[in-house]
Amino acid sequence: MYENAEIIERVILVAVSERDGDDTGHSLTELGELAATAGAEVVGTLVQNLDRANPGTYLGSGKIEELKDLIWELDATGVVCDDELKPIQMKNLEEALDTKVMDRTLLILDIFAARAATSEGKLQVELAQLRYSLTRLTGFGRSMSRLGGGIGTRGPGEKKLETDRRVIRERVSHLKQELKDVVRHRDLTRSRRMKNHTKVAAIVGYTNAGKSTLLNSLTDAGVFEEDQLFATLDPTTRMLELSNNQQILLTDTVGFIRKLPHHLVDAFKSTLEEAKYADFIIHVVDASNPHWDEQMHVVYQTLQDLGVTDKKIITLFNKCDRLTGDEVFQDFRADRTLRISAKTGAGLEEFQAILEKMLRADKVLLRHTFTYDKAGEIQRIRKYGELIQEEYREDGIYVEAYVPADLM
Repeated sequence: MYENAEIIERVILVAVSERDGDDTGHSLTELGELAATAGAEVVGTLVQNLDRANPGTYLGSGKIEELKDLIWELDATGVVCDDELKPIQMKNLEEALDTKVMDRTLLILDIFAARAATSEGKLQVELAQLRYSLTRLTGFGRSMSRLGGGIGTRGPGEKKLETDRRVIRERVSHLKQELKDVVRHRDLTRSRRMKNHTKVAAIVGYTNAGKSTLLNSLTDAGVFEEDQLFATLDPTTRMLELSNNQQILLTDTVGFIRKLPHHLVDAFKSTLEEAKYADFIIHVVDASNPHWDEQMHVVYQTLQDLGVTDKKIITLFNKCDRLTGDEVFQDFRADRTLRISAKTGAGLEEFQAILEKMLRADKVLLRHTFTYDKAGEIQRIRKYGELIQEEYREDGIYVEAYVPADLM
């Protein structure tokens, strides 16, 4: 009887630091978390200071020899570079080191392939994998034969790595058509929400900031949550019932990360654009992370790249239950900021009160007496607005309410 044991990669993390004081150290720490999430064991790190990465081999020749010795000493099975390698860099580096070479993009794609649960998510991941492999058909070298398992062999993309460009391009074209159908369905759903005067808030943030935990705490959504990178990929939308008959749809989105692969941004564009069409942005920040301000910058940069501008933003500094001191948190781009703990529920009542005020600010105060033959209009106010007062008089029904401007 044979058992298929899971292959545990023993990897060395490699990075190029192009200037003093850059974020290479933080980025390598995050790369280690990505490697662990993908199922690898980090056994060592190596950083080279260069004005720019070597265009042919990523590292300089002397550092390659040092890395080769390190691989032998630590019995490593591969290396992971902290940048997306060009095909020629990956090919030359693999030949020089005589071992498996991966980059940050391949690592993230592998995690996405393992986490995608819905048909849409799987389509998006496969599209990203194929686009990544398409540019590397002539440059993968040894890594083209990755049928032995491990990182980079998960998901639907693995079976395409050894096919020719024509077949891959045909599959890419087919996937893009399937995703167009998904986008049409998403647009239809969005238009229905607008007709129903339903406001939408997109929950965005760095990966593992606590977005899914927040959605679960507010709406009992039952979304998978775990203290790890990219625990959930597929967007989930749930209705949040507020006081005075106010409602808002909350949409959880895929987490952002520094150096987010452009293949993923393109493939997941319809999902990421939920933020673009939302009425409000709820920005969740992991306040317990020492680099929370850098993560905030990455989120805002990604939103800008997606064309998400001129939105009302509520920034929630999450995981305050982990804080021990009187740390000061600020976000000058947000309309409101608040310290919360999605896990314990601290601050969530105040957050809902802020949402209520922001929803009301987008409505118009109506004071009107409806004749009794127009009583049906009051039901529309109950459904789409916020009924404050209703009084039956001789000449009709007097109403005070906040209603959407287009309904007015």
